[in-house]
Amino acid sequence: MLKRALLLPAAACALYLAWLPNPAPLRSKPPKSTAYIDLRRAQAEARGKKFRLSWTWVGYGDIAQPLKDAVIMAEDGSFWRHDGIDYEAVWEAVKINAAKGRFAYGGSTITQQLARNLYLSPSKNPLRKAKEALIAWRLERTLGKKRILELYLNIAEWGPGVFGCEAAARHYYGKSAAELSYDEAAALASVLPSPRKWSPVARTKRVERRVQRLMARLRASGKLPVPTEPLESFEESQEPDEPTLSQGSDPN
Repeated sequence: MLKRALLLPAAACALYLAWLPNPAPLRSKPPKSTAYIDLRRAQAEARGKKFRLSWTWVGYGDIAQPLKDAVIMAEDGSFWRHDGIDYEAVWEAVKINAAKGRFAYGGSTITQQLARNLYLSPSKNPLRKAKEALIAWRLERTLGKKRILELYLNIAEWGPGVFGCEAAARHYYGKSAAELSYDEAAALASVLPSPRKWSPVARTKRVERRVQRLMARLRASGKLPVPTEPLESFEESQEPDEPTLSQGSDPN
């Protein structure tokens, strides 16, 4: 009896992990929806509210280079080198979470975030994290880096009902994603960990610190020219940002 009781959950877990979506159609076509869009729609309906979706697909060439640079720098610095999982970031996440005694940092790559946004949920369940890694592995082998980045920038959540970089650029700056400056791109990239709470235009001190640090990293990498005017300094006494989960961490 005990053996059967243990086997059933084990079999259910194995089946959950064994089923993986087929991303092959995404090589040439955008998704019709995503798990996160469906989740936000269901949450709105549960509250008796209308879900207003702002989502416009754009091609890789119609996304400003500053946004590509800023998002990679902010979310996944080793994007072009890893195979879907950044094992150093995972180990760093384990150490941070152990020190804090809670799940404070996810260490997810852009590919893992794409897997989560397309097919999964914001759940912190270890099984969900394992499946996210398996799907990321498949995405890397099916789509390639350039397509993965294009998909991610087009489906990332950037505010209530705002999905994708084109909708975000129009919503916050009144321009297309192709026209974004480095400052605007850095602001959009900086709010990705909590896009329903943070705004790239109504910046809190915390968001502004994140933007300026990201801009400094972009300059240090040679992506952005060093300004001739001195940068405004921020109070060093302020408590530094805590590491946060990547895109989709906020389940609310």
